[in-house]
Amino acid sequence: MENGTTNIHIIGGGNLGVSLAIGISKFSAGSKITVTRRNIQQIKYLENLNIRVSSDNLLEIDKADIIFLTIKPYQVDTVLNEILPHISNKTIVSAVTGLSVDLLEQKTNYLHSIVRIMPSIAAQFGESATCISFSEGSHDASQKVAALFDLLGTALIIEEKLMDAATIMASCGTAYALRYIRAAMQAGIEIGFDSKTALAIASQTVKGAARMTLDEKIHPEQLIDRVTTPKGCTIVGLNEMEHQGFSSSLIKGIKTSFDKIKEI
Repeated sequence: MENGTTNIHIIGGGNLGVSLAIGISKFSAGSKITVTRRNIQQIKYLENLNIRVSSDNLLEIDKADIIFLTIKPYQVDTVLNEILPHISNKTIVSAVTGLSVDLLEQKTNYLHSIVRIMPSIAAQFGESATCISFSEGSHDASQKVAALFDLLGTALIIEEKLMDAATIMASCGTAYALRYIRAAMQAGIEIGFDSKTALAIASQTVKGAARMTLDEKIHPEQLIDRVTTPKGCTIVGLNEMEHQGFSSSLIKGIKTSFDKIKEI
């Protein structure tokens, strides 16, 4: 860390890496960010946000305070073989699916602090539910990483054995929530709204519902009770959705995704 500036080095400028870079640039004042990927033309626009982009993974990596790995599992060994001779005593934060803290510690010869994360692309908007796990030896580093992700939404410390489940709930869950918004938008069009207005209503309504659960920290059913009146239009709609398998299909979808990730 130089003059209060946190140097962030993100290896892997795909959707997740870019989302983290933009989110950190927005919500973490004093961060200096570098994002690398082989073809930088697709992320050159990040330079307009004062984010440096490069095809060179080693560009001033020795000055990095935190190195993020937002790459595919098959790329890990190649990247580590490239960067390890040039760094010492760093915090390496991995968003690589299926790569355990223990295995990454082995691959880095136990010379660095290792933290594993599972964020979502909503980090770009400061709304990621980021799950974090680490070994006891990396406790101090993990607290700094958690503080960073608290700025990008919610940071949750979990046992590493739950990280696959976190991937389904937090990362895949983004797609599930968006599918609900799409369906609500389509229904809104059917009952009379234009698509733009229907999308705005559906999106803000989901955001509002999420804000209530986050702020009040009570069971969703208690909040549902506030908008459900006897013989009202809300309860008949909810009951019809349940008759059609709304909750059961969502639960089955999450469990099916979880079964799939266990095969990878």
